[in-house]
Amino acid sequence: MLSKRIIPCLDVRNKIVTKGVKFQNNVDLGDPIEMAVNYSDGGCDELVFYDITASAERRSIDLEMVEEVARSIHIPFAVGGGISNLTDMYNVLLAGAEKVSVNSLAVHQPDIIAEGAKQFGSQCIVLGMDPVRVSKPECPSGYEITTRGFREFTGMDALDWAKKAQDLGVGEIVVNSVDADGTREGYELDLTGMIADAVQIPVVASGGAGTPQHLADVFEKSHADAAIIASMVHTGEYTVKQIKDDLIQAGIPIRKKW
Repeated sequence: MLSKRIIPCLDVRNKIVTKGVKFQNNVDLGDPIEMAVNYSDGGCDELVFYDITASAERRSIDLEMVEEVARSIHIPFAVGGGISNLTDMYNVLLAGAEKVSVNSLAVHQPDIIAEGAKQFGSQCIVLGMDPVRVSKPECPSGYEITTRGFREFTGMDALDWAKKAQDLGVGEIVVNSVDADGTREGYELDLTGMIADAVQIPVVASGGAGTPQHLADVFEKSHADAAIIASMVHTGEYTVKQIKDDLIQAGIPIRKKW
């Protein structure tokens, strides 16, 4: 069995890491470069950076930050937010990121996935999705895709979108539950498991992690390949090492880096 990955997420706004609950009431936490180095040295497998206001503000991602991250850490990292075209993807990868995450762009221009996969390889293209629980006939899975930081509802069914993205050539899907985001009450297991069981590419659980048991649950019950963490480590309540130690004790295959 492949080792499960632990991925701290740094939401960046105005060059500061910030965190909210269900995409609201964000609190500033610290410098993204310093935090990236701490998590990298602390044993995480990858990192992901989201420029959370780039899409809403319709601007490009901060390439200077991407370059500084690449100079400062020695583990893979993904970048999302403010990606508008293939040139933006190329610039982010050239700046040192291993993966580019597309969300709103892919919804409005699905062919960008196929074009990016052809140009840079599927392994470089990550689909970020922000589903919210709904009761609508056009969303039979029970979840609707939102974009622009939960500002726009699309009418797209989350499960259908995951399957389509896979067919287009995306290499990985990050399932960020809007309903669980920042609550620290656990990942949305049904949503994550439904998508993980329907596709043949890695699925990353995101939104709701509060304890190591939450990660164990999403790995064992929902078959996630990786889990994004944020608040539980940003607050200092847990370290990556503590989380990994608990998962190893629970029998979860984890990469040990100490």
